[in-house]
Amino acid sequence: MSNGINQGKMDDILSVVMGELEDASNKFPAFHTPHEGYAIIKEEFDELWQAVMLRQSDATRNHMMRKEAIQVAAMVLRFLHDLEEVKL
Repeated sequence: MSNGINQGKMDDILSVVMGELEDASNKFPAFHTPHEGYAIIKEEFDELWQAVMLRQSDATRNHMMRKEAIQVAAMVLRFLHDLEEVKL
């Protein structure tokens, strides 16, 4: 990748996102409808927004933003997967 993207760091991030996707896929069935997928992505995105809104002095802020961003990414990938696999 170019434009200042660190490939090693990106590989690590994608590995964590894929782990989150696998964990969620083992716990929950495929999205039944596009509306369900959207609602779950929005819920995760709203949780990310709540983490972003924490005070910068909050020691948990970066951890929470990372955790929620990983969940958003995993659910977006799940949506794309189910769109193709389950024909949402």
